[in-house]
Amino acid sequence: MIASPQSQKMTAQEYLEWEPRQELRYEYCEGKVFAMTGGTKGHNRAALNLYGALVDCVDAEGCEINVSDVKVEVREGLSYRYPDLIVSCDEQDKQESAFYRFPKLIVEVLSPSTKTIDREDKFQEYIQIPTLEEYVLISSQRMQVECYRRGEGRMWRYLPYKAGEKVCIASMGVEVPIEQLYRNVRLEPLD
Repeated sequence: MIASPQSQKMTAQEYLEWEPRQELRYEYCEGKVFAMTGGTKGHNRAALNLYGALVDCVDAEGCEINVSDVKVEVREGLSYRYPDLIVSCDEQDKQESAFYRFPKLIVEVLSPSTKTIDREDKFQEYIQIPTLEEYVLISSQRMQVECYRRGEGRMWRYLPYKAGEKVCIASMGVEVPIEQLYRNVRLEPLD
């Protein structure tokens, strides 16, 4: 998804009341609101391919999985984001209908316009979520997947994958050939 900043500022409570009435989805970060405009077919397909690879395991574990239309409360009152894919196994999240607070896995498909935000701003926000075990970035420009896994303390392990390799989504105990994630995905031109 592509984020475009809006000029209005609002409190988190104002955002949570205002956003469900809008035609577009909006992310919220420290008083600023960002419209989430449409992504490409390839962007969506990559997220759906991973969804397909995970859904049986997610269901068997009693977890929930959603793609792009459900937000995560990253920091209460400060940040609400729409990841491309999210998995939560927390019972508290099963009771909540508007957003997730306790994700186990967050995935972003990198687009040319959002890759810096996904790699920097969102990464720094997401790793503050105590329940998050893994943050996965799927490139829309080359066959490349990057996994960040929580280690001990504040350590995060970086594991890149390329063509011919199996991507390990350790938080869900799933391995998937990278080619499966890119099935029917037309890569976007490099910058």
